[in-house]
Amino acid sequence: MLLAAVLCGRAPSGAAAAPDTPPNFIVIMAEAQGWANTSVAMDDRLPASRSREFSTPALERLAQGGMRFAYGYAASPRCTPSRAALFTGKSPAALRMTFVGLGRDSAPVRTALIPPEPILELPAAETTVAELLQRAGYTTAHFGKWHVGRTDPARHGFDRSDGPTGNGGPDNVASPNPKQAFGMTDRGIAFMTAARTAGRPFYLQLSHYPNQERKGGGRPDAATTRHEADEIDRTVSLLLDAVDRLGLAATTYVIYTADHGAQGRTGNTPLSGGKGSVLEGGLRVPFLIRGPGVAANVCSYVPVTACDILPTLAAAAGLTAPLPAGVEGGNLLPVLRDPTGRGEVRRPREELVFHFPHYDLGNGGPATALILGSLKLIRQDETGARRLFDLARDPGEKNDLAPSRRETVAELETRLDAFLLAVNAQMARRNPDHDPSAPAPEERRGQRGGGRPRPE
Repeated sequence: MLLAAVLCGRAPSGAAAAPDTPPNFIVIMAEAQGWANTSVAMDDRLPASRSREFSTPALERLAQGGMRFAYGYAASPRCTPSRAALFTGKSPAALRMTFVGLGRDSAPVRTALIPPEPILELPAAETTVAELLQRAGYTTAHFGKWHVGRTDPARHGFDRSDGPTGNGGPDNVASPNPKQAFGMTDRGIAFMTAARTAGRPFYLQLSHYPNQERKGGGRPDAATTRHEADEIDRTVSLLLDAVDRLGLAATTYVIYTADHGAQGRTGNTPLSGGKGSVLEGGLRVPFLIRGPGVAANVCSYVPVTACDILPTLAAAAGLTAPLPAGVEGGNLLPVLRDPTGRGEVRRPREELVFHFPHYDLGNGGPATALILGSLKLIRQDETGARRLFDLARDPGEKNDLAPSRRETVAELETRLDAFLLAVNAQMARRNPDHDPSAPAPEERRGQRGGGRPRPE
């Protein structure tokens, strides 16, 4: 069992000795990419975890040189919460950053529950991975989609950036790609080159934009999704080529993941659900890591999340100062350096919890999911329904075990409630004005159940 090791006030768990040559870090975050929307088999036991439609040779190259995670998770099924969690190592529930931008209108709430209003700006009091590394002498940059508020990334530890961009990119246009996909990669390569010339270790994050043109027309079609995957993969190829050309491969970690699953159910097959849902299709995403000492061409079955990136990079950089209070992720180095992809990840809690107290994209309303080992509990707030799945045997979440395993459900729910209490999570509340006999409100992107559609 992964015994809880509270990180507050302690050095990074399993921290490595300070390296002779400080490693560099590149983090690439794709936008809304399904777990099986690459040509990399994310789970080598499951052929369907590799796409037969998409060709992503650069990601195959990354996987062959490093480790891929069958159970790699975004911190949320939505963009802003996932990005905030990656920056801070804290869950969206703890940050109270559980949703994207809200529209402001006077339409009454028509749903059975009233979702909480989340924080939309990454608090200045939160310490980011960039700030940790900056204090240790790293030069830092963030290019691409920011989407955690309107404060300049410089206020959060980034020496260079494109500014506090949203879905429209720095030009604020309907479709920032392919210009920005390649532009931010060029800027990232220039940043790496300058750091190499100056002899400075660096942290570089590249966060991709969506194709906005298909937003108004509903879900993306297969051709659009393939085109987006191809664009991202070509930029990854350019980046890996630059790492090799600059002689940085032996000292540079490259991490690739996504902010959440694809929109719609079909984009996440064989998983169920999609963007906006705490089902696996909304949360499980590609997750690959290559770098110094990382076992090559290995598939790991250890569950990992975006919250693990901050403590992992802190340990890899040899930082000895305590991690920020409240960090929920764990150091992945023991797994990365194991030739079998096993190893212990010490987190404050054994379980992983995904709290999403919002209505969104037909998700059935506010819900929380908990994963412990291979078991996953989902609790829907509106109906009170509890569902239990064994992800090792049932990755598509088709066989609900809750009716036959009531004691297990109760045990996992106790853990779930303890987590929500510990982080003082915001919860949806009953709507006293809800009329169950009225026609159901049209499902929209926003969470209020009426009025104008909300921004992403």
